[in-house]
Amino acid sequence: MASDPVAILALALTPGLGPRRIKLLLECFGNARCAWQAGSAALQEVEGIGPELAQRVGDERIWEQACQLLERTRRRGVEVLTIDAPSYPAALRTIYDPPPVLYLRGKLNLERAVAIVGTRSPTPYGQHMARELARHLAQHGVTVVSGMARGIDAQAHIGALETGTTIAVLGCGVNVAYPIEHWQLAETIAQRGALLSEYPLSTQPLAGHFPARNRIVAGLSAGVVLVEGGTDSGALITADLAMSEGRSVMAVPGPVGPRSAGPHKLLRDGAALVESAEDVLRELGWDDVPAAQAPPPALPPGEQAVYQAIGRQTPSVDELVAQCGLEAAEVSQALARLALKGLVRELPGARYGRV
Repeated sequence: MASDPVAILALALTPGLGPRRIKLLLECFGNARCAWQAGSAALQEVEGIGPELAQRVGDERIWEQACQLLERTRRRGVEVLTIDAPSYPAALRTIYDPPPVLYLRGKLNLERAVAIVGTRSPTPYGQHMARELARHLAQHGVTVVSGMARGIDAQAHIGALETGTTIAVLGCGVNVAYPIEHWQLAETIAQRGALLSEYPLSTQPLAGHFPARNRIVAGLSAGVVLVEGGTDSGALITADLAMSEGRSVMAVPGPVGPRSAGPHKLLRDGAALVESAEDVLRELGWDDVPAAQAPPPALPPGEQAVYQAIGRQTPSVDELVAQCGLEAAEVSQALARLALKGLVRELPGARYGRV
């Protein structure tokens, strides 16, 4: 079946239809053009479509709006993926209410995709876990999906960009930076991953957009990992949506407290426990994928010893002293020089990890 972007856009622009009814129309009539031209009587045979809504379908003014929207969007260099197009994400097409249209800046890589989600106000532990999980997953060729919100989402995107690629699913147009302080992150993601939205260009973020956005995050992914969040967190809704669509649900345990309540609830309900990227890969059956190995930098002997000792661990200064056979002052100096070179960073709890 050939893609018909104008017809899909016209259905999407028709007030009252929505993703679920559009999916039903496509199933009933075979394609968007036939649905658009079906006529009021035939349309009313479809579940959820009454006389008033049926009259709106086929409106020539909406068709003209769809033509203009398609032209305007493509002129801005944004790709339009309609649900009837081969380029539309196959996994997303199968969910209960798939978005009929997606707007894309960048390049989608969904061969192996995992969502990392969580609270907008994480602890230092939560930030570290989200970033490190994303970094190591991306190193194994996994695309990290999240929503570019403050907190866990942002850390997941940042970690993934250190070693691979990421997709940010937005609750606004792909040319709108939200939150505003993430504008540079958004541009980096567009260049090295993808910005994706079901909302047309310049659509501003509204509260109702974000729960709808969550179903896309879950639908694109083979599994969802929750890193901190309360029992009323939107991230927990994303995990529930993933479970309802047959995706794997995973959670990172944390200290007893409000921010760990969401992950702990999922774990009690049978979610897979995640302490490392290897746990995620194993849960999804992807543990056969080797990590991409970056060549080790050429360093003076003391710095090289400390850098190699850190590896994928996050040791303290005392642990590095024991492993490297150096004095504490030598280790501290080496860490300072490595940090200046952008190779290591200090983590919560006076521990150190590679960048």
